[in-house]
Amino acid sequence: MTRPPVRECSRCDKPMDPAYRPFCSKRCADIDLQKWLTGSYAIPGSETDDESEGEGGDDR
Repeated sequence: MTRPPVRECSRCDKPMDPAYRPFCSKRCADIDLQKWLTGSYAIPGSETDDESEGEGGDDR
């Protein structure tokens, strides 16, 4: 019988713990969450200014 491949933590490459999947520990999961919350990770895209374009006039 073949064993399933051992997956590695996506932060530190240690063996993954199913309780913290895809990480090896709560520490690695928290480090990754902090990077998302502080904006270290970002999905590339362009900023659009659709709201200000096409409104037609000023509110004066």
